[in-house]
Amino acid sequence: MKPATLEFLRQRFMRYYQTGHLIAPPALEEREWGFIFFDPSYPEIRMCRHLAFGGKRELVDYLRGMVPAHAFYSCAYYTSPSAPTMAEKLWNGADLIFDLDADHIARGPYHLMLDRVKEETQKLIAMLTADLGFEERSIEVVFSGGRGYHLHVRDLAVRAWGSQERRELIDYVCGIGINPRSLLAPDRHSTPGWPARYRKALESYLQWLGSLPPEEAVGQIAGLEGVGTRAASTFVQRLPLILAMLHEQTTGPLLKNRIVKMVLSETNKEFLKRLKEHAALADEPVTTDIKRLIRMPSSLHGGSGFRVTPLTVRELPSFDPLIDAVIFGEREVSIEPQGDLSMQLLGNTYKVIKGKISTVPEALAVFLCCRGFAEIAGGS
Repeated sequence: MKPATLEFLRQRFMRYYQTGHLIAPPALEEREWGFIFFDPSYPEIRMCRHLAFGGKRELVDYLRGMVPAHAFYSCAYYTSPSAPTMAEKLWNGADLIFDLDADHIARGPYHLMLDRVKEETQKLIAMLTADLGFEERSIEVVFSGGRGYHLHVRDLAVRAWGSQERRELIDYVCGIGINPRSLLAPDRHSTPGWPARYRKALESYLQWLGSLPPEEAVGQIAGLEGVGTRAASTFVQRLPLILAMLHEQTTGPLLKNRIVKMVLSETNKEFLKRLKEHAALADEPVTTDIKRLIRMPSSLHGGSGFRVTPLTVRELPSFDPLIDAVIFGEREVSIEPQGDLSMQLLGNTYKVIKGKISTVPEALAVFLCCRGFAEIAGGS
């Protein structure tokens, strides 16, 4: 990144931190803080961490004076958050954190990736509230400023949970370690949650199989480990009966069927694909890490210039990150793109061409420079 581009970004971020509304997390004095700055090596990551603040005023003064590219705080609460080693900090609990990143979920244009990860976030919220009984008011939704969302669950009942308890929870929402025999048991037919999701995934798979030409359907089943062509052909012929048994709750015989067991195994990618559609595709290591640093809501994301935007559960459906998380405006800025790009922002679509100096709104210039897709034109 050229010095002029680095200074451009630093000045824009400084303007925001001097005038923007900054939100401090609960118990900020008990949290470790970490920052990445606009130094000459940026965007190479060099984090300054093991910091602590005595209150919001001290935190805000630091942000306005130092102007970080990225600001983070710990999900954990510590007795001595500024201690130089994790052992010396003395862990006292942690918020429950979920991270949903579009990079792990979908590929394609940025706006479509954001739409997709928003769907997964809403799915996860439904699991947390309907399945697990968390109250909406205990869940803070945060647009990460980049490619996804964070959920902060601040419920005293889970604050003291260790990594193992959190692993069980993330396994549940991600559908990991599912036991088909338990979920397809006849007495679980009307049970909501994963029993219902599992049946829907199996029904979807069987209906898809039945929609294929017979020889292709047989090939799909014969491709499973240990299943021959003759057995596969018989299974395909009995698909209507198998679907009827699934609907009528007579699933006991199904669970004893050798081919059904292979259909439900982890080697059947077509079934697993449908099962994952019912899971929440959260990043497992983030939830199990009880000392994780997470982006500060209301800070700016140094990889986009977007605001790390806190939301209530009810605000999420109408939230548009390419409008609502955009801080900078339409003042014209000249940039030199490093590649061809088409980008939606602030309700418009912009196109830039590699090497061709373009005049674009400041919001787009900040985004492209943060991403490394452009430099400020002429070094001015």
